[in-house]
Amino acid sequence: MGALLEARHVTKVFAGGLLSKHRTVALEDFSISVATRPPSVTAIVGESGSGKTTLARLLLGLAAPTSGEVLYLGRDLRHMSGAERRAFRRDVQVVFQDPYDAYNPFYKIDHVLAEPIANFRLAKSSSDKNSLIDSALQAVGLRPEETLGRYPHQLSGGQRQRIMVARALLVKPRLIIADEPVSMVDASLRATILSSFRKLNQDFGISVIYITHDITTAYQISKNIIVMYAGSVAEAGDVEAVVRQPKHPYTQLLISSIPLPNPKRTWNALKIQTEISGTKPSAGCKFADRCPSVMDICRQAPPPLFKTDDNRLAACYLYRDRAAIETAEMDSVFVK
Repeated sequence: MGALLEARHVTKVFAGGLLSKHRTVALEDFSISVATRPPSVTAIVGESGSGKTTLARLLLGLAAPTSGEVLYLGRDLRHMSGAERRAFRRDVQVVFQDPYDAYNPFYKIDHVLAEPIANFRLAKSSSDKNSLIDSALQAVGLRPEETLGRYPHQLSGGQRQRIMVARALLVKPRLIIADEPVSMVDASLRATILSSFRKLNQDFGISVIYITHDITTAYQISKNIIVMYAGSVAEAGDVEAVVRQPKHPYTQLLISSIPLPNPKRTWNALKIQTEISGTKPSAGCKFADRCPSVMDICRQAPPPLFKTDDNRLAACYLYRDRAAIETAEMDSVFVK
């Protein structure tokens, strides 16, 4: 199948300002492809500063890459016609992190849901519009009679976030990019919102790119995972394999930091610096200054992605005896 949305060798560099020579590489040589079929759920995981949100903005066309290209149905987002951009905005929807900032407090919830119906001319009558809204709310576990007619401040954060999922569903998209959608929601409501995304994927055939710093929720919802570090891919592949037996030292750090409800648990003895060094990064692996397994080769050149097994890649010289692949081939190991 062809690609619905694709990033090819994308790099994004931010300049420090008019009088500053400092440059920040937010994303470096990153590639990903979302096929038109079958619908997929891919998690992108990493700590703050790993490039996750920059990637989301590039995929949504809210920012342009410094190099590389982002393509919708083979067309560069920067060169689309008006009709193509309108189709893109319908096919690719977004759910942002903060359910509190997504609303105008002067409008009732009804307005938030009616707006995309009007913009994309989805209903021929008022009754059609009401039917679409009711169906979307029910699909994310909300009762229309308990939701409509209320102002945002009258709803919980979890309800507001599910309304944003319902809003995205209204236009029948082919892909939803969810950027930290549960990070500002009570833990008790996260499972409900994650369930909504699974339902969109399984029942409506919608692909999801789930962006998060929380590897536990990524494990709950995704089939494939990409672990980011400082703008580059550290590890990628089948989520079961990556989470249960992480190969890259950074992924091992993320997994070992997950608390378990067991007071007798012996914490992972892996010793890794918790702060990124303030010194100038080496010309090699970006994780070298924090890695307990660092070798001389790690400081000489960035490691490529090594195929550690059929459904796994790791950018680490510990696996230099394995075959290396280009970042553009990363999707070849994903479980379909």
